[in-house]
Amino acid sequence: MDTQVMETADRIRKEVQSVVVGQDEVIDELILCLFCGGHSLLIGVPGLAKTLLVSTIARTLSLEFSRIQFTPDLMPSDMTGTEVMEEDKATGNRSMRFVRGPVFANLVLADEINRTPPKTQAALLEAMQEQQVTAGGNKHLLPRPFFVLATQNPIEQEGTYPLPEAQLDRFMFNTRISYPTSQEEHEIVLRTTSATEPEVNPVIDGSKVLEIQDLVRQVPIAPQVVDYALRIVRGTRVGEEDSSVPDFMQQYIRWGAGPRASQYLVLAAKGKAILRGSSVVDFSDIRSVTHPVLRHRILRNFNAEADGVQVDELINQLLDWVDEDGTDPETARRLDRVMH
Repeated sequence: MDTQVMETADRIRKEVQSVVVGQDEVIDELILCLFCGGHSLLIGVPGLAKTLLVSTIARTLSLEFSRIQFTPDLMPSDMTGTEVMEEDKATGNRSMRFVRGPVFANLVLADEINRTPPKTQAALLEAMQEQQVTAGGNKHLLPRPFFVLATQNPIEQEGTYPLPEAQLDRFMFNTRISYPTSQEEHEIVLRTTSATEPEVNPVIDGSKVLEIQDLVRQVPIAPQVVDYALRIVRGTRVGEEDSSVPDFMQQYIRWGAGPRASQYLVLAAKGKAILRGSSVVDFSDIRSVTHPVLRHRILRNFNAEADGVQVDELINQLLDWVDEDGTDPETARRLDRVMH
């Protein structure tokens, strides 16, 4: 079954690459996120095919796809649905019926999610966490599998509403989309200005996705690898007495990652292991998913902004600082000086 997952991921990747040029790392992160059953936030400037990428992945998975354009006047009911009064013409009896909104789909694209007010943003919280919508006191289950892939423009801040931390924490990954290389942009121009349009073939259906998600959770992980993931996450928590936090985090971090980061770090590492054909999780699997899991869960302070220190730089330093064997880095350095 492990090889089947690898082959499935490879087929999805090839189908997406027939439409989207480049962005190989982004495609791999999205496939990993979907196989783990998580949600992802895609951040990139306009014109980098964020929307095209999400819609193409939806077609390869043969899932019901829904796009919600987040605007300042979008109301929660426009997304989740609303109750309407219906009258039976035969009996004259009236009753309330829930009309489902566009969030009732397997894969929901929340386009420009930061352009809608917090009230509407918060309507996604229940859907993303409990996979249900409550309306009129009644709970309506969302279809399974259920994914939210949201896009955000990091440049234009006028007329936007920053996502609250509780909302950001619901996203498993924060995926950064960068500009294409000159060769990739050359290929993009040729493809988008020609008369031919590539076809995307479905690879798997929703039931198969659920099977893969269940298989990912069954991947074994050694206690020392879990401890390594925990040390990484706890190394971001400034002010915690029982955690070892490096000086550079104390200097530049206002708030660190919570327990959900530890859960997603381990789950994503399990998915990474199975996608590379391994039956167990390695330390390298943890490191490979640390950036997308942590970068939206670490809040920089004024010192970091004034010094121009980015979150990814702090995560790089953190990975260098945390040892795999659990030895306190400061103690290890002192022992090394004594031995030499």
